[in-house]
Amino acid sequence: MTNFGTRIVLAATGAILIGIGSWIMAAPTIILATSEVIVEHDAGLMSEVTAPSGMLVIVGAFMIVSAIKAHLASLGLAAGTVVYGSYGFSRMVSQYLHGAPSDSLVVVMYFELAVAALLLALTLKIQAANPLQRLDAFPHEMAQ
Repeated sequence: MTNFGTRIVLAATGAILIGIGSWIMAAPTIILATSEVIVEHDAGLMSEVTAPSGMLVIVGAFMIVSAIKAHLASLGLAAGTVVYGSYGFSRMVSQYLHGAPSDSLVVVMYFELAVAALLLALTLKIQAANPLQRLDAFPHEMAQ
C-alpha cells in the first residue's frame, strides 16, 4: 500500500469509528435495533451501551489526525488495531460463550477482525521499513 493509501485507510477507518461512536452516543436503542437487539429504555443499560462510544469517537478522531500528521501514523494505526481487534475478538468470544447473534452482528465481527488485520499489517510494515522504529510513517517531503 502506498503512503497515500495508508493515509486513506487511516482516515476511512477513523471516520467509521467516529460515525459509529456518535450514533451509539446519540441513539443507542436505534443502533441496537439495527442488530436485532430490542431493549426497553433503562438508564443503567443505556449508560453501559453508551460508555464505549466516547472512546470510539476519540480514537477515530486521533486516527484522522494521524492520517494528516505523518509522525503520528504508526500510533494511529496501532490504536485502530487495538479498537477494531478488541471489538472483533470480544464478539467472537461472546459468540462462543453465549451463542450466535444476528447475522448482521456476525458480519460486523468479521469486518472488525479484517480491519484490525489490515491496520496491524500496515503498522508492522511501517515499523519494518524503519529500522530506527521512528513514528514517521511517510517521507518527510509528504509530511510538510
